Amino acid sequence: MRVPTRLSRDPDFKTLPAEVEADLGPAAQNLPMVAVVGRPNVGKSTLFNRLIGRRRAVVHDRPGVTRDRNIAPAEWDDVPFLCVDTGGYETELEDPLIEGVLEQVRMAVAEADVIILIFAAGEWSHPADESIVRLLRPVDKPVFVVVNKCDNETEELASAEFYRFGFEKIHPLSAMHGRGVADLMLDVLVALRGVEAPAHPGHAHEAIALAIVGRQNVGKSTLLNQLAGGPRVITSDLPGTTRDAIDLVVEAPGGRRFTLIDTAGIRRRGKIERGIERLSVGSAMFSMRRADVAALVLDAVQGLTDQDAHIAGYCEDYGLATIVLVNKWDLVEKDHRTADAFTDRLQREWPFLKYAPVLYLSALTGQRTRRVFELAQRVHANTNRRIATHELNERLEEWVGRKPPHIRRNRRPKIRFITQTGVGPPTFTLFVNDPTLIHFSYRRYLTNRLRETYDFEGAPIRLQLRLNRPRPDDPRINVD
Repeated sequence: MRVPTRLSRDPDFKTLPAEVEADLGPAAQNLPMVAVVGRPNVGKSTLFNRLIGRRRAVVHDRPGVTRDRNIAPAEWDDVPFLCVDTGGYETELEDPLIEGVLEQVRMAVAEADVIILIFAAGEWSHPADESIVRLLRPVDKPVFVVVNKCDNETEELASAEFYRFGFEKIHPLSAMHGRGVADLMLDVLVALRGVEAPAHPGHAHEAIALAIVGRQNVGKSTLLNQLAGGPRVITSDLPGTTRDAIDLVVEAPGGRRFTLIDTAGIRRRGKIERGIERLSVGSAMFSMRRADVAALVLDAVQGLTDQDAHIAGYCEDYGLATIVLVNKWDLVEKDHRTADAFTDRLQREWPFLKYAPVLYLSALTGQRTRRVFELAQRVHANTNRRIATHELNERLEEWVGRKPPHIRRNRRPKIRFITQTGVGPPTFTLFVNDPTLIHFSYRRYLTNRLRETYDFEGAPIRLQLRLNRPRPDDPRINVD
């Protein structure tokens, strides 16, 4: 198989397939792309995790675990690139989503600059190997052939069996133990140095990480595809379709960039099955922790469920700016009061998430989906809002004068000072004579005053208490 020239990408393609880390920034969209392909269960995800230097893709002995393209930045010998993990290319695999998996593999091959084709040692005559070789023969770009699971010299010698496909060079290696990976990457880097990166305009702002979360089968992946403007991830009516947390950078109208994070559906802990589902849910929970904004997707037809409330609680616990998206709104019989009634019920049953704006949409038809970017950008700005200390203390004096804290245990609480000590979420520290004297209801009162005075829509507010005994001449607030 010859080493050909690079296939140019479409310069008008606005969907930037990358997990943009803080240290990469906009430069990630200019990086060359290396795709790892092969049939199921040959070790593609294991090699992918080793190349990017961390355990990103879900790895399991069961074949067919990876379905969508999983893309992350990598670096080898100071050469940065994007690495793409793909689902197993197997036309006969017993999976109702197989056609979607195959299409994702074809798209990865079309977008990549360099391809790594993986076989498995000891499995010399698998019919799926023939299929993937036929797919790659007409491809006009560098293809490097790997025989994985070669843990010793005997297996390395036996890997020569794969020369029957007509390859000029084969790399025997063990992705799990790292044996032979450096030799492979020496050749890959030579090919990458010949790739001319496309020019893209710079961006003034870092991408907002928007995690699309919810329980299974509420339409998270369909929404991501709608926001991305194309079939980026596999969608299906079958629950549990998404397994890896998929990151995708898109440019919204107005030029603001978003990292969309599609996550696996989260079920109750007691109902999560061991193995693949547990790994997928763990990946989804980790993705929520690294997000800036959470888009909580609900099913308008099924209404609110206990599991929806659990996931909403995770958003609040993690301090995420949150928007609530009621999907499948096109399937609901409604009148002019239906949306208001749903919102009233949501705020009544989830009082802890009253601050989150609610948007009614249809991911399938695209109804109101473009407003997701507008809402996410707004709540992201709110969760990073800072209030001047002098202004806060002027307001605090008004609030405390209007409603002083109650005496507890024959002692009067004294509130002396307030200052903002953090953003994302907005965090305020209240200095008092004794934190145990401030009842939780009074903390809630002050939190509500902060929210009604300043625009913190979509942002959880943290109010901390701290012991403080001021000097007699301290000019700060001292409510007796």
